[in-house]
This record gives sequence, C-alpha cells and structure tokens, in this order.
Amino acid sequence: MERRPATDIFHDWALVGKDEGMEKGHAFAVNEMLDFIFKQAQELPDKFSAIDVGCGNGWVVRLLKNHFACDYAEGIDGATAMIEKAETIDPEGNYSKRTLPEFEPSRKYDFLHSMEFLYYLNDPQNMLKLFFDQWINLRGWAVIGIDHYLENEESLTWPEHVGVNMTTLSINQWLEAWRNAGFSNIKHWRTGKDSSETLIIAGQKLA
Repeated sequence: MERRPATDIFHDWALVGKDEGMEKGHAFAVNEMLDFIFKQAQELPDKFSAIDVGCGNGWVVRLLKNHFACDYAEGIDGATAMIEKAETIDPEGNYSKRTLPEFEPSRKYDFLHSMEFLYYLNDPQNMLKLFFDQWINLRGWAVIGIDHYLENEESLTWPEHVGVNMTTLSINQWLEAWRNAGFSNIKHWRTGKDSSETLIIAGQKLA
C-alpha cells in the first residue's frame, strides 16, 4: 500500500466522522493522562497553561480548559478538517493548523499533552528535544500517549494497514529518548480498557 502523510489520512477521517471513534477509543487512556496532569497542577502556585499536540477535534482541549485551575488551553493539529471541526464545536477555543517539527510556539506551557502523534514523525526523539527546549515551562510536564510501540504486537501491522509511516521504538528506546531530551522524573505505565495497549510517558523539565 502507498504510504500517505498522516495529516492527510486524519483530514479524511475527520470528513467522515472517524474523529468521534478516535475520541471514544482513546478516552480511557486520556482520562488517566488528564488525572496525572490535574494532580501535578495542584503543586503549581498559579493556574496552569496547556497545549494538546495533535488535538484532532479538540475534545482534550475542552476538557483541559474546563478544569477550574486552567488559565489557558489550546490545540494544534496538522489536519485541516480536524481544526475546522474543533472550531465548529468550540468557536471560542484556541485551535490552529500547524506542521511539526517546523512550527515553534510563541509561548511556553505548564503541560504539554499529546495522544497518538509522536511516532508519526520520522524523528520523534528530535521532537521531544524541541518540546523540552521550546515548548515547556520550567517545572512543566510533557504527558504523551503512544499506542504504536514494539511491545504492543498488534500495533506492528498498523503502518501497512493504515498506509502511513510510523517510527517503531521499544519502551526502553522511548524512555532513553526522553532522558536524552533532558526530562527528569520520568514515569511510564501501560493502560487500556480491555488490555494494556497505550504506553503513557510523563517527564518534567527541571533545568
């Protein structure tokens, strides 16, 4: 099968409503990620800012900004139809189409959330370094969910099935990439409603 850019595929999926299935399928893992973020937010002296990278139709951004301690939340995605759908659902929200790794944000955030984005890049390890250097405030966190990794054997057929390039790393390789990017207090766990599929990794910027 011919490989297509992931952003083109997700654009098409948004047009036919598949984003709603993605939201439902990822909800279990994302709720754990948000629980982690909200717990860490209790340690901050002020309200927090957050960005969702690969925000799709913006459902996580809406959950973030509705939290009482959230001062600012925004979402970015490379798929035009996803951003259009997010803006339709939430006209007052902050959503924009961005291409990574080229895009550099104009501000930094206390929390960077991302679900099912990083491994679509040819060099996710470089993106982690950019997140650390350019995106996250001191003492801030990156909390990222990954479904395609070496130990999740079911996911290994996805690149051929979906027709998109994916970077396949083991759990240890992912953790090493986080360490090399500069993150501290790195935590990871596997979760899923029916089986352990999503690998969640969280790391803090302390220097």
